[in-house]
Amino acid sequence: MTTQTDQRSTGAPVVALGTPLVGGSHERTHGAGTAGLTEVEAERSARLAAVRAGDLGSVHSWELVTAVDGPGTRLTVFLAGCPLRCLYCHNPDTMEMRRGTDVAADDLLRRVQRYRGVMKATGGGLTISGGEPLMQPAYVRRLLRGAKAMEVHTAIDTSGFLGTQLSDEMLDDVDLVLLDVKSGIPETYRKVTGQDLAPTLAFGRRLAERGTRTWIRFVLVPGLTDAVENVEAVSDYVASLGECVERVEVLPFHQMGRDKWDELGMRYELGDTEPPSPELVERVRGQFRARGLTTF
Repeated sequence: MTTQTDQRSTGAPVVALGTPLVGGSHERTHGAGTAGLTEVEAERSARLAAVRAGDLGSVHSWELVTAVDGPGTRLTVFLAGCPLRCLYCHNPDTMEMRRGTDVAADDLLRRVQRYRGVMKATGGGLTISGGEPLMQPAYVRRLLRGAKAMEVHTAIDTSGFLGTQLSDEMLDDVDLVLLDVKSGIPETYRKVTGQDLAPTLAFGRRLAERGTRTWIRFVLVPGLTDAVENVEAVSDYVASLGECVERVEVLPFHQMGRDKWDELGMRYELGDTEPPSPELVERVRGQFRARGLTTF
């Protein structure tokens, strides 16, 4: 197994709180977004063995940012690969694992160690996102265990569709789950993602049974997820999870990822969809708040 260091940058410096910091180019070509990390090149059998062991994973990008993806200043790593095909995905280049860069778990953990001071000072930590991080459960397990060994707060941003891949042992190393509930109606969920809703609902109930701290995320797309009955279904479900849900984030749809679909030669079906009006956003937030849920 050999390594090749990204020569575009020696890595991102620590920045003032509140300033987003993205590792690598804004344009997500192969290998972009992983500045300061080392790409691992390995013969096929050695690579597969390393992946199975959790020593190696496919990484899309990383960033250091405040008040996003969990509390405090966080190092968020975006893993490549996702089983969903969300119509509004703003990072469609994360859908396929082959588009990522092979990065050793120890390399990422060294970066966590580098920013540990600012994370601890702000109540931040490590967030593992994607794509869908649970496409790479062994790698996630290594990252979580390594972060907890450094006493760093951990979070996972997941759709819950592959929640069965997150073992109880792994959940013991998770301080916070950011659960994306994309719809409360199965037919709408399938239209949005191409997959079934049931696994997400089951995963959320499992988190509730364990008392795992959970933040719910709901993307509000006019004409797709904004129907009163759909939001009612989501809010009823979230309320049923009880005290484990600390907050709900209603995320207004935007067109920021549209160009990526074009670059990848993928058909983008929401080209004519406008962002939700402030009035619509407040109506939807009000539906969650009506159930006693802290909602942003």
